[in-house]
Amino acid sequence: MKEQDHASRVGPPRRFGWLFASLRGYQPSWLTRDAMAGLMLVAIALPGQLATARLAGMPAETGLIAFAVGAIAFAAVGGNRFISVGADSTIAPIFAGLIATMAVGDPSRYLELAATLALMVGAMLVVAGLLRAGWLADLLSVPVTTGFLAGIAVHIIVGQLPAVLGVAPSEGHLLLRLFDVLRRLPEANPYAIVIATAVLAATVGAYWLGPRVPGALVGLAAAALATWWFGLAGRGVETLGALPAVLPSLSLPSLELEDLADLLPLAATVALVCMMQTAAVARSFPSAPGVSEDVSRDFVGVGAGSLIAGVTGAFAVDASPPSTAVVVEAGGRSQMAQLLAVAVIVLLAAFAGAAAAYVPRAALDAVLIYIALRIFRVGEMVRIARRSSGEILLVVAAIALVVLLPIESGVGLAIVLSLVHSIYLLARPLCARLERLPGTTVWWPPSRRVAGETVPGVLVFAPAAPLTFINADYIRGQLDRALAETGGVRLVVIEASGITLIDYTGAEALIDTIARLRHRGIDVALARLEADRAAAAARRSGLLAALGADHVFHSVEEAVRSLGRSH
Repeated sequence: MKEQDHASRVGPPRRFGWLFASLRGYQPSWLTRDAMAGLMLVAIALPGQLATARLAGMPAETGLIAFAVGAIAFAAVGGNRFISVGADSTIAPIFAGLIATMAVGDPSRYLELAATLALMVGAMLVVAGLLRAGWLADLLSVPVTTGFLAGIAVHIIVGQLPAVLGVAPSEGHLLLRLFDVLRRLPEANPYAIVIATAVLAATVGAYWLGPRVPGALVGLAAAALATWWFGLAGRGVETLGALPAVLPSLSLPSLELEDLADLLPLAATVALVCMMQTAAVARSFPSAPGVSEDVSRDFVGVGAGSLIAGVTGAFAVDASPPSTAVVVEAGGRSQMAQLLAVAVIVLLAAFAGAAAAYVPRAALDAVLIYIALRIFRVGEMVRIARRSSGEILLVVAAIALVVLLPIESGVGLAIVLSLVHSIYLLARPLCARLERLPGTTVWWPPSRRVAGETVPGVLVFAPAAPLTFINADYIRGQLDRALAETGGVRLVVIEASGITLIDYTGAEALIDTIARLRHRGIDVALARLEADRAAAAARRSGLLAALGADHVFHSVEEAVRSLGRSH
C-alpha cells in the first residue's frame, strides 16, 4: 500500500525541464515488477515489431530498431509511466503505399523516404507537444476513428493474404488484389496455410486465456521449429531470413525539396493519428489515479522516438495500446519496464538473430491478421449504432473512404469527415423551447414522460452551443421560428447555460435581435450566462448593455417572475 501511495504522489511532472520523468522517485522494490513486465512486453512486442516492419515494407530488423529507439526516447522525455512506444500497425499501412509509389521499386529510395517521413512526423509531434496542443487529439470523433481503423484492418488483412496462402502478391487497388487472391486459391501452399492458421489460433487462444500468455511468440517459435525440422523452406514456404547482428548507423536522409512537399500531407495525417492514439493510450492508462495526464508531453516523447528512428534507418513510431496494456496488467511500475525490454530484445537480436531465418512469413502475417482483427472494433460499432442518432453512418463512411481510396487519402479524408461533422454540430446546434417542470422552479426541454408548464406570453429559448459566426444566423432563425410557432409572445428569456463562448459576430447578431424584437414590442432577458469566458465577452461586446442590467438573471424562474407579470 505504501508503494502504491508513493507512486500516486509521484505522478507525471508537468514541465519539460528534465529527463526520465517516470523514474523520478524510483524504488528498488519496483525492479522485480518492472522486470516481469519487461519480459512480458518482449513476448508480445517481439513478434509484433517484426510483423509491423513487414507491413511497413521495411527490413525486419528495422522493427526492432523502431521499438528500441521509441522506448528509450519516450522513457527519456515522455511523461506517462506506462506507455509503450514502437512500430505500430495502425500507421504502417498508411504510409507504406504512398512511399512505395514514390520509390518506384528502388529499395534504397524507399528507406530514405521512410526515414524522412519519420523525421517529419517526429518534428510535428514535438512542435505540437511544445505548443501544448494536446487538444488536437480530440479533433477525431470516436465513430470516425472506429471507421478508419476498421478500414485499415481491411487493408492489413488483404495485404497479408498472399503470404498466408503462399501465393505471389499482386499490385493494384485493394479490391482488385482481393479478387486476384481469391482467384488463385487453387494455387495455395497447404504448408503456409497450416502455419498461418496455427499461429493465428495460438494468438487468439492466448488472448482469451489472459494477457500474460505470449501466444504470438509461442506460435512463431513453433512455426520456426517446424520449418527447420521438416525443411518447409524447400516446399515453398517463404521465411524471414536471419537478422543482421549490427548496430544501426546514424545518418540523415538526403532528399529533394519536391519529395518533402509530396510527403508533407502524409506526415500531417500520420502525426494526427499518432496524437489521437497517444492521447487515447495515456488517458486509458494514467500514470496515477486522479492525476491529469500531460498528453502534450507524451506527444514530445513519441515525436522524439520518430526523430531518432529517422536517423537510425527505421520508420515512424507510435504509442501502442496492447503493449501498454501488457505492461500495466503485468504490474509494471515505470518506464524501466520498457528499457529492460529493449535490453532483452537487443540481446536476442545479437545472439539469436540467425534463428529468424526459419521464421515463416506466413506466421508473421498471421500475427498481423490478429492485430487487424483487434482494431476492427465490432463491439464499438454495435454500441455506436445502439446509442447514437445515426452516427453509425460516420463509421460506414470512414470505412468506405479508407477501403475504396488509396489508404493515405482515405485516412486523410476520414479525418476531414470528422472535422466537417464537428463543424456541422456547431453550425446546427439544438435549440429548445423550455417548459417548467410541475411543482418546481426548474425549466427543462419538453419530455414525453412529464407534461411541462408554460407561462402565457413567455418563451424560454435555450441554444445549446457557443454563439459564434458559424451558427449565429441559424440560432436567430430558430428563435424566429419558435416565436412564430408560439404566438402571442411578449417576453423572450434566453437560457444561456449552453452558451460557453460568444464571439463578435454572435454578439452582434444577438444585439440586433434584441433591438428588432423590442421594436416589435417583445422584451428580451438573459438567464444563466454561467461561463466566465462568455460573460466577459458579453460585457466587452456591449451585449449586456443592450439587454440592460435589470434584464440579466441568475435563473429562468427569476426572469419570468420579474418580467413576466409586467408584460
